[in-house]
Amino acid sequence: MQQHSPPPAHRPPGSALHPSRRPRRIQAATLLAVAISFVAALLVSPSANAADSLLSQGKPVTASSAENVAFPATSAVDGDPGTRWSSAFTDPQWIRIDLGQTATVSQIQLSWEAAYATAFQLQTSADGNNWSSIYSTTTSTGGNQTLNVTGSGRYVRLLGTQRATQWGYSLWEFKVFGTTGGTGPGPTSKLLSYNKPGFASTQQSDGNCFECTPARAFDLDPASRWATATDVGWVDPGWIYVDLGATAQIDKVILQWDPASAKSYQIQVSNDANNWSPIYTSTTGPGFKETLNITGSGRYVRMYGTQRNTPYGYSLWEFQVYGTGGAPNTPPTPPADPANPPRLIWSDEFNTAAGAKPDANKWRADPGNGQNGELQVYTNNNNIQTDGQGNLVLEARREVTPGSACPIDPVSGSGTCQYTSARINTGTKFDTTYGKIEARIKVPKGNGFWPAFWMMGSDFLTGRPWPYNGEIDIMEILGRETTKGYSTLHAPAYNGAGGYGGSYGLPGGADFANDFHTWTMLWNSTGITYQVDGTTVFTVDKAQLEATRGPWIYDHPFYLILNLAVGGDFPGPPNSATPFPSRMLVDYVRVYR
Repeated sequence: MQQHSPPPAHRPPGSALHPSRRPRRIQAATLLAVAISFVAALLVSPSANAADSLLSQGKPVTASSAENVAFPATSAVDGDPGTRWSSAFTDPQWIRIDLGQTATVSQIQLSWEAAYATAFQLQTSADGNNWSSIYSTTTSTGGNQTLNVTGSGRYVRLLGTQRATQWGYSLWEFKVFGTTGGTGPGPTSKLLSYNKPGFASTQQSDGNCFECTPARAFDLDPASRWATATDVGWVDPGWIYVDLGATAQIDKVILQWDPASAKSYQIQVSNDANNWSPIYTSTTGPGFKETLNITGSGRYVRMYGTQRNTPYGYSLWEFQVYGTGGAPNTPPTPPADPANPPRLIWSDEFNTAAGAKPDANKWRADPGNGQNGELQVYTNNNNIQTDGQGNLVLEARREVTPGSACPIDPVSGSGTCQYTSARINTGTKFDTTYGKIEARIKVPKGNGFWPAFWMMGSDFLTGRPWPYNGEIDIMEILGRETTKGYSTLHAPAYNGAGGYGGSYGLPGGADFANDFHTWTMLWNSTGITYQVDGTTVFTVDKAQLEATRGPWIYDHPFYLILNLAVGGDFPGPPNSATPFPSRMLVDYVRVYR
């Protein structure tokens, strides 16, 4: 029920090839010496593992630019130490090799011309668009470099971000060593970060985010989060890291952002929590859920944010690190999906004599005032009984409750509650995680009525506040517009009027109040499908929800609720024409799993 809470050829274009203008120009007389020196350097430099191969030579290669046609990107992978690639004279610039298939990269050898990079990254990619950093430096001195790295991808790129000279970037050779067939996360990869110690630049604890500590990002609870503090203002940078307990080989990181997300950030690794190396860099972080298939090694893994997407700070519902090694804790076993086909596990057919109260073994009364500006008092089962014809009747009456307090009723002008009605639930009696949940219901018509069939996360009963427990609305109808139905999800990141849901009608614009209709929810670990009379009216895909709105928090037990509200923020108040008493009839409620 919706709730509303508050290079030598580097020269300026057109310049002549004159040695007096470019002292760096290597003359033809010395070219052979350069080549000999280059080959000698490779002979004495550390080599790749004996089992690893040179993967890059002769492979397709592209670059952000070339100084001119004499210095193309192909010259960096042709195996000829006397030819080279040279870029334009701006930052950044890059050169990319297509290895032709996925490879595990173990070593990269760079032979720089005098126009080298002071700052650059080596990156890998599966698709040539999304890149993971496997090496980064801001203090390169050029020359011949042999870099032992760990990474996987079809594409390998050198991204230069700061030049050492006024010229561009220039490489005699760009060699990639490794083995083919790398596929990213292997079968032994596991969650390493669950319940491991977390540390952060700051943490928030106030009415908007109570005890939003680093540990909340590593607890596998999608409804709890870490956030940076507000007491000194939301500032850059902001960071959070996890101690995996021992050195690990990382192959995947999952970030589930609150809207307070990072536009620019790095994922970094460290063995001492002081010296950090980036393994992934983004300047276009989209927020919401990001799954990063990246590689690196370290005991500590950090998200280091440098630019925010919003005026607020940084906040993560989940920060999950996967790989091998470390000292992982065993996470809880996920609930099993329903059987196919599901079997009936609970039901109430309401086939009792007229005047019988709800079965106390299945239902409990939920008396008291409603929420959301409602005008009724829910009684202790005074407004509910079976009719002897197989239906449960929830009845709304114009009936004053002395000593009560409600919002001002526009009909009577009184702040004493003028209406009574019924609300029952299965809390403490029955709950379920997933299943086919179904009820056949006939709703009343009239301004102010708000019949609903819905579910609440069972942890609400043990003190977890709404909406952190989660709410699943299977059916809501507004008495003033009974040609339209609503099915909605509520969670910390989307709730009240901002809940994630859909509205729908019957064929031909028929009125829901004219007859019984069957509302069904099919719920499993991948999503929810809502149906009316066997026709799908709205679907929720878990992955899409996480990528566009926020965490999916529906992998735990929920209990059932039936109620008929009068008034409230969503339906509006009754008027003088609203018929009282009015009834909501329930033929049956069934749960299959």
